[in-house]
Amino acid sequence: MSELVSTRTRIRTTAGKLGLPHLTETINEYIRRADEGKMGYLDLVLSGELAVRDDRRFRQGLRLSRLPHHKTIDEYDFAFQPDLDPRKVKDLATLSFVES
Repeated sequence: MSELVSTRTRIRTTAGKLGLPHLTETINEYIRRADEGKMGYLDLVLSGELAVRDDRRFRQGLRLSRLPHHKTIDEYDFAFQPDLDPRKVKDLATLSFVES
């Protein structure tokens, strides 16, 4: 039951962020009519839509900032900052410490 409540809350919050006030107001009716599988699907759809919008907003902000193109760590010139250890930086970039 608590999973359904957290799903309901997450859907309501995501719908609000997406500017879908009707869904936010009527979510209880949808929950009443939908089984858990369909509700999980709705949650995934809304989360995906929010991710697309967030990515679009990020890319638009980056474009408006007129910063130089995006570079990867492999393209970084470690000679510019000789105190950095390239092996440590590349190891940190793998994020393996998070799993540990």
